Amino acid sequence: MFDVLIIGGGVSGVSCAQVLGSAFRKPFASNKKIGIFTHQKASSLQEAVFFNAYGITPGKLGSDLLIESIDHLNSTYPHILQIPDEKVLKIEGHYPDFTVITNKKLYHTQNIVIGIGSANTFAIEGLMQFVEPHKKALPEKKRIQLKNTDHKVADGIYVIGTLAGWRSQLSIAAGSGAAVATDLLTLWNDGIQTHSHDSIRK
Repeated sequence: MFDVLIIGGGVSGVSCAQVLGSAFRKPFASNKKIGIFTHQKASSLQEAVFFNAYGITPGKLGSDLLIESIDHLNSTYPHILQIPDEKVLKIEGHYPDFTVITNKKLYHTQNIVIGIGSANTFAIEGLMQFVEPHKKALPEKKRIQLKNTDHKVADGIYVIGTLAGWRSQLSIAAGSGAAVATDLLTLWNDGIQTHSHDSIRK
């Protein structure tokens, strides 16, 4: 049983995983089992180049960033299980006991975070009832989002990045993933507001 499974290894998903991973020294997060599906062949980052994203060297290719961010996550927070070659097809169950069905295996988790982009090819069975037109994309692009309130779709189900209804900017997607990570940390901390900061003084 995972405490959380993140679906999507792009900007928002990896950002969420990094913040969750960084909290491993906190007593309420030290024993949490976290996984991330990093199947990202269709990521919009594949064709991106960045000149306007905070902290990223100008001219950085999105295709390189995809690889580097996954490597960074693995080297810095190896306790987060990366699942690289599986595509999520279906979600069953209710909080706190979901079954995530991929093209290869079944996984059980208490919480799910979805961050796989806003293309209208979205087809995860069990989530289709939450699909609606994207509110901040041009209608002709036919983008979609999942109905949510402050990233929460339903108990135990969170959505991040453009699929949460945000505009397609790397910094926004990263912040969205980090925000949900702190929501989960707060949940694990018995509802007491929290975050995860690193400091050179610690």
